Amino acid sequence: MENTSTAPLKIVAPVVALSLFAIASGYLMSIIPLMLNEYGMSSDIASWVASSFYAGLLIGATAIEPLVAKTGHRKGFLLCLAILSSTIALLPVFPQAEVWMFSRLVAGIAVAGIFVIVESWLLAGDASGRAKRLGIYMMSLYGGSSLGQLGINVFGVTGVLPFAVILSLMVLAAIALVVIQSTQPECEQHDAMSLKQIMHLSKPALVGCVVSGLVLGAIYGLMPLELTNRNVGLNQIGSLMALIILGGMLVQPIASWLIKHAGRTLLLALFSLLGAFAIALIAVFDSRSILAGALFVLGMASFALYPVAINLGCDNLGDNYIVSATQVMLFSYSVGSVLGPVVADTFLTNEEGLMGYLFVTLLATSIYMLISSARHKPTLVAGG
Repeated sequence: MENTSTAPLKIVAPVVALSLFAIASGYLMSIIPLMLNEYGMSSDIASWVASSFYAGLLIGATAIEPLVAKTGHRKGFLLCLAILSSTIALLPVFPQAEVWMFSRLVAGIAVAGIFVIVESWLLAGDASGRAKRLGIYMMSLYGGSSLGQLGINVFGVTGVLPFAVILSLMVLAAIALVVIQSTQPECEQHDAMSLKQIMHLSKPALVGCVVSGLVLGAIYGLMPLELTNRNVGLNQIGSLMALIILGGMLVQPIASWLIKHAGRTLLLALFSLLGAFAIALIAVFDSRSILAGALFVLGMASFALYPVAINLGCDNLGDNYIVSATQVMLFSYSVGSVLGPVVADTFLTNEEGLMGYLFVTLLATSIYMLISSARHKPTLVAGG
């Protein structure tokens, strides 16, 4: 069997399927908080609906490894897409807060499976190519999400049409996995990491994943409401959300290059500082063009944290530990994602709103990473 890293066509199927999934998911994540009132629910539960999804992500991150070991990457991906599609179909049929929160909880479990499966699929193989493959993964994920935000402008946020479009994209993702030829990772043995091995993983990497969740969970779950509170029209919310994720997509090749040429802990500090700077611009200048530019930069900073952190966390790991390590990283991200919308919600009643929460989180992270970078010692290798 050929090495995964030497045959680019082997990653076409998961990348295409991920891109289609990301378009659907990006559209869905943005319309859910905007649809609550239409379906007779209070927008006050938006943070809880978002946190329900990330709680599912947290649960899924702890339980996906056995699924991958039993079914393999392709079948596991298909199963997760099927479960996710089922939860989406429930939303317009049962417009009750409890049903939506439960559906998003189960959806989070399925999405956790997709993330772990695709990340481990692309990270397996030659370690020297991991940064490039992870960059492809992030560009597909964020590029698709960015396109998905534009669905608000094209298909709107009312009726069943948005759900029909989203489910159609999920079906296309499944078809891509079945039709496009691709070879699964050569290593079929997936060893679970012990607590001792997990403790040997880079602390800045784990913190970076948590902070990435704290920031992105709040952005996905509450930014549409934050923009509404800033008197941004519905037709512009989709475009501004797309700008955030477009920034996240375009920064991926830059992050991949920087990972090879700079200290990754220092990169986490600099990207966090860049995000705090973008928030400061929004606070200082009351301009729609400044808001758009700053949100683009915020997207660059926020979406760069996870790939840098996961690359740092998987450093020097063998293929047999990649699934377990990505599961640990996703678990850390999920912890932040669950807490992010709930903690950020307490800021919405203040004048600073969501932006105040993001500024405090990113600035504190930058300070921590700078201190960690200054104290840097060689990271112990998990697996020994």
